[in-house]
Order: sequence, then structure tokens, then C-alpha cells
Amino acid sequence: MKRIVLIAILFVVLVSCQTKQHQSESPSAYIPDTLMLSTAYEAFKEPSLSHRRIKHRDIEPLILKREGGPAFVVKQLGLSVQKRPLYQLTYGTGKTKIMLWSQMHGNESTATMAMFDLFNFLEGKHDSYDSIRNMIRTKTTLFFLPMINPDGAEIFNRRNALNIDLNRDARAAATPEGRVLKTAAKVNEPAFGFNLHDQHAYYNVPGTSNPATISFLAPAYNYQKDVNKVRKRAMQLIVGMNQLLQHYIPNGVAKYNDTHEPRGFGDNFQKWGASTVLIESGGYRGDPEKQYIRKLNFMIILNAFIEIAQGSYEQYDASDYTHIPENATKLCDLLIRNVTAEVDACIYPVDLAIKRDEITAPDSNFYVRGRIDDVGDLKESFGYKELDAKGLKFKKGKVYGTPINSVKELNMEKVMQLLKQGYLAVPIRHATGNLHYRLPILLSNTGKIYGNSPTLGSQANFFLAKDDKPIYAVVNGYLIDLSKTPQENFKNYIP
Repeated sequence: MKRIVLIAILFVVLVSCQTKQHQSESPSAYIPDTLMLSTAYEAFKEPSLSHRRIKHRDIEPLILKREGGPAFVVKQLGLSVQKRPLYQLTYGTGKTKIMLWSQMHGNESTATMAMFDLFNFLEGKHDSYDSIRNMIRTKTTLFFLPMINPDGAEIFNRRNALNIDLNRDARAAATPEGRVLKTAAKVNEPAFGFNLHDQHAYYNVPGTSNPATISFLAPAYNYQKDVNKVRKRAMQLIVGMNQLLQHYIPNGVAKYNDTHEPRGFGDNFQKWGASTVLIESGGYRGDPEKQYIRKLNFMIILNAFIEIAQGSYEQYDASDYTHIPENATKLCDLLIRNVTAEVDACIYPVDLAIKRDEITAPDSNFYVRGRIDDVGDLKESFGYKELDAKGLKFKKGKVYGTPINSVKELNMEKVMQLLKQGYLAVPIRHATGNLHYRLPILLSNTGKIYGNSPTLGSQANFFLAKDDKPIYAVVNGYLIDLSKTPQENFKNYIP
């Protein structure tokens, strides 16, 4: 009997030892240190980049100053259509190769800013992050290609100077920028790829008013959407990044539909053997210049480097990728519910969804123009700002009778008085010079108000009134409560 017990004990010990040995050979269960990542961003954020509309001339000095330095190898890979240099910065000497490229679309700059924050981090030394840098440097080789479309960035335009969408040029490689990226993929032979983009701010997490602040995709390499080991690794990385983001933007992450795009670079990188993650930076309340979203990019990308370096991404179940909800498009800048409108003697209740388009002015600055994007029953839609206008009526605005010579003749107090009296626009004589202004009223060369109608596509300029008294004004898509001094940063322009 004693012999049987002894054998049983030995068996349990042997099994336990084998289990521990097996566990020691598997990736360690890395838990993202959210505080460390956040603190690192604050310490290494690149201060010279502070707004979305960065240009090639803003980043080129930051690239060239690293030539000959100890951390990066800087190489010019080619030229854009308009002869702007396209650079690659290489960091590390490790076996696992990772390639990142940003701003294929010239108006998608969030990850480009985050790249320079990462450069600052990676070239730091003699601090508490040295062990992380050493691991990344010795286990991986990083290839960064910032701002693939500098000509588009110059005018904050999606497409390049040939009016081609670079993310639809992987197959044909008709553009010099597309050829540079495709050649770099062939030469570098990365095991992992990060395709870094921005999506419009109107994507939301389905069924919620939450913006899809970050959206992911593990692109499909064929029409069947098969999952091989290459695509599976991308899914595992995304699962880890999503877990990290839930600490900062709970229920603010979505993913793209994975329909195969044979012309897309992400789909082709996946096909070429690089486990590729698409990161799309969307919207976040109170972050018009996307600086908080920039921080999120820094954190999830640095965290991905760590996980790839130590292999800990393998702990994640790729099937959890399928549980990330797909992007919805039910978000607008301003949603007005239950307003009473009248058109052609027909009185009806209606919801109005308003979006503010960014328009680049001749001086390369931008202004907004609000428009009514949808009308009707919009109960399943959401707004960054919402107003229940039940009991209020749509009211047309008037043009003030006396023209002004300069916007300097107005101030916020005068503007609020005019709005309360039902004046939505003021005529201006011979407007010249700086045509941008920050007051919530229309300045008109023509003496006309465009919009003033609750109809689809109309410019969003009108009042909401009670007993014919204006209670709210909507000017260029901005909502102004006439009982308060507005605090919003209006971006208006004299056309």
C-alpha cells in the first residue's frame, strides 16, 4: 500500500515538473503596463508637432538631425511626384523585422506624429526604459517610413499629386510613392507590418454614441478571407492592443470589414508574408487636433514592439479578434432631435444630423462649412453634441441691414445681441487680408444667407425658436445657446 502511494506521489511530481517545463518554454504572460506607456509618452512627446496639418517641411528636419546618430540609420528611398524626399529610418539589429508606414493619405497624420514620439523614446538612454529599448533593439529591426504621401500632406489632401489613392496602388505601382513602398517591402522582408491611417470622425461603435477612436483590421490576403499563420499573428496582436486600449477608451474600439482589396497595401503585405495590422485613428470628444489619439498610437505601437520582441502576443486567442465590433457610421457633429419644421405649408417633426466639413483655404489654413447630412427619424443616430429641440421651431435668420468694413467692428457681445434679434449674417464691404474669423455669425459679401432651410444638403445656418424668439442659433453647423457666452473655437471664413 505504501509503495502504491509513493508511486502516485512520484507521478504527480513528474507531471508537475513537465508542466512547469512546458510553461517555461512558452511566451511569458505579458501584461501591458499602462502607466509605464502613458508616462513614456509624456516624457518623449515631440514638442514641435502640435497639430494635424503637418507638412513635409515640418518633419524633414526631425529626420535629418538623426543622420549619423547612434540610434537610427536614415536613408532616402526616393522622391514623391513633386520631388519631396521619402525617407526610411531603421532602428535595431534583431532578427524579427517590423515595417511601419504612415500618411499614405496626405490628410491622415496622427500616426506620423506618434512616430516621432517613438523616435524620441527609442533614442533615449540612461533611464528606467533602457531595458525595454535594449530588448527591442536586440530582438527586432524596425523600419519606419513616415509620410509616404508628402504632396498630399502639403494641401492636406487624401490623394497624391497624380490624384491617385496610394492605398490602391500596391498592385500596379503606378506612382513613385507606391513603388518606393513596394520596393521597401521587398528589400526589408518584414515579418510584421503596421499600416497607419486616420478614419473620419463619424465612425462609431455600433449601437452607441462612442466614436470609434481606434479601429483595427487584420487584412484578408484573399477573397475567401482565409486565416493562415501570418494573418493569425496580426489578429493576436490586435487582441492585445484592444485589451490595452480598453483601459483608456472603454467601448471605443472597432474594426473594419475585412473584404479583400487586391489593390490595397495592407492586403498585399499580408499576402507577401508580413503579419499586417491596420490602425485607423478616428475621433475623440474634445480632441479636434487628435493629440490624445496620437498618445494612444504611441502606446499601442510601443506595446506591440514589446510583445513581438518577447513573443508574448502568442498568448492571445485570435478568435477574440472576431468579437471586436465592426465600425458603424451613425455619428455626426450635431444631432438636433424633435424640431418642428415647415416646408411648403407642411408642418412636421424632424431630426436633423449636421456635419462640419473642413475646407482648405487659399492660405492653406482651413475653415468649416456645416451642412445638413440627414433628415427624418434618426433615433439610431448619434451626435458629438445633441439637442432635444422638442417645443422649438425651425426659424430662418435675417441679414443685418448695415454693412461693416472689417470684422474688427464686431466682438462677441455685439454678435450675441444680433443673434438674439434674429440676425444670422452681417454684410461686409471689400473683405481683404485674413479672411478667417472666430465669431459665431456669418459675414457675407453677397448679403445672402446660404442654407436657412431644414432640407437635406442645405448649409446649416438657422435658428431654433420658441414663440418666434430665437433660443439657439446654428451657424456653420455650430450650435450656440443664446443664453450663454459661447466658448467654442469657431473656424469661419469670409467667402
